[in-house]
Formats: sequence, structure tokens, C-alpha cells
Amino acid sequence: MKGKVQLITAMLIFGSIGIFVKQINLSSSEVALLRGAIGSLFLIVASFFVKQKLSIQATKENFWLLFLSGAAIGFNWIFLFESYQYTTISNSTISYYFAPVFVMMLSPIILKEKLTPVKIVSVVAAMLGLFLIVNNGGTSAGGVYHHGIGIMYGLLAAGLYASVILMNKFIKNLSGFETTVVQLLIATIVLLPYVYFKDHMDFSGVGTSSIFLILIIGVVHTGIAYFLYFAAVKELKGQTLAILSYIDPISAVVLASLFFKESMSLIQIIGGILIVGSTFFTEKLETLLQKGMVKSR
Repeated sequence: MKGKVQLITAMLIFGSIGIFVKQINLSSSEVALLRGAIGSLFLIVASFFVKQKLSIQATKENFWLLFLSGAAIGFNWIFLFESYQYTTISNSTISYYFAPVFVMMLSPIILKEKLTPVKIVSVVAAMLGLFLIVNNGGTSAGGVYHHGIGIMYGLLAAGLYASVILMNKFIKNLSGFETTVVQLLIATIVLLPYVYFKDHMDFSGVGTSSIFLILIIGVVHTGIAYFLYFAAVKELKGQTLAILSYIDPISAVVLASLFFKESMSLIQIIGGILIVGSTFFTEKLETLLQKGMVKSR
């Protein structure tokens, strides 16, 4: 029960990040940099309290995978935060949740996994769902959006996150917690020169409210949320983790409706269900097939 509470809490925190990012008076890259810096610092401090040591040798052995995946995490944040600026949080979140679909599409090539009929149907359903969302904007109180651009940024973020998922499959002898700490540190280091040359890192005009929101994103949405997630991973089965992870996009849509009066048309809702539901039902059916509870034809 404790593990479920930890995971649900983490998913609710992740689902609320868009509400905070949209109110920060900084560029997407600056927010991503500060998130990585504060979040990685929090997790490093937390590692001492939970006696989680980082294996230097294993880090060296996986250096290039950690470097590439860390950089991908940093730019994944930038694209996601940029998506929030061009479209609704609902559209951004659902587009971002295309990441598992990208993983399914690339797994036969990279992981040599079989592309089953269930997965093919899932990919087609997700594609249809994306089409329905792209062609139907969505509204927000007082918001002027360019939904196509925002959804494109969301998909770019999803693509980068999918690459992180796939690269993590090849990382050896490091726990999920250790991997995340190193990746967040690398994301911060990689983003530092990028932000310096792009935005000149001028934080002089940042207001008190933005500073407060940045601290929340760094400490709560990164440090605490990741800490709770990996604590839950140790206690829960993979199927439970997969099912409860859908709280993230659902809560994001609900919170966006409450705080920003965002609304989705019936067509968009159907599109969202197709995207999120495609991976959910794939996981369920694949599990049933493996247990022999469903006979494949």
C-alpha cells in the first residue's frame, strides 16, 4: 500500500508541472536548466540519507549512454516546456505521452523485439488519436495558441524521452536512482553552455513568484517526485507501475481544466483516449497473452 501511495503521489506531482511552468517568467531552456540543477542537488543530498551510493566504476562503464541520455532529458524538458507556451497543457501532455508509442515503433529495430499484431493496432490507434487532436485545437480562458507548433514540440519531447527509455535498456550495473542522478547532473552540465549562449543567463528580471515556482519545480517536481517514484519501484510490480502511471496525463488534463479553464472537444477527448489507451491496452493484452489467458490467433 505504501508503494502505491508513493507512486500515485509522484504521478500527481508530475501531472501538475505544466501549471507551474506556464507561470514562470523565464525561457523554456532556463527553466529546464534550473530544474536540472536543483533536482540533481536534491537527489544527491537525499542519497546520503537513504545510504544510496553511486558506483563510480559502473558510471564510467556507461559514460556515453549516460551522457547521451542525460542530454536528451535536458532538451526533452525544453521542448515540453516550449510546448506549454504554444498549446494547452492537455494537448502538450497527450502529445508527450506519444513516447511509449515511439518506443513500440523503434523496439523491433533497436531492441530486436517482435512487433506483434497487438502493438501494430496500438500504433495505428495512437496515430489516429494524434490526427484527431492536431485537427481540433482546444481552448483556454484568455489563451492565444498555435496548436500545431505546440503539438510538434510535444512530439519532439516525446521522441527524446523515448530515446532515453531505449538507452536506459542498455545501461548496466546502475540502479534507476543512480542512473537518474547522473542523468540529471549531465542534463544540467549540457544545458549550461546552451542556455548561456542562447539566453545569456540573465536572471535579474525574475520576480519573487517565479523564483518560488522554480524552487517548487526543482525540489518537488524533480527531487521529491523522482525520489518517491524510485521508492515505489522497489515495492511494486511492473504491471502496477504501468497502470498507475496513467494518473500523470489524466491529472494533467483535469488540473489544466481547473486552473486554466482549458476545454477539450469531444473529438479531442476521443483522440486522447486513443493515444493514452493504446499503450495501456497493449500492456494489458501483452500481459494476458504471456500468461496464456488470451489465445492469439
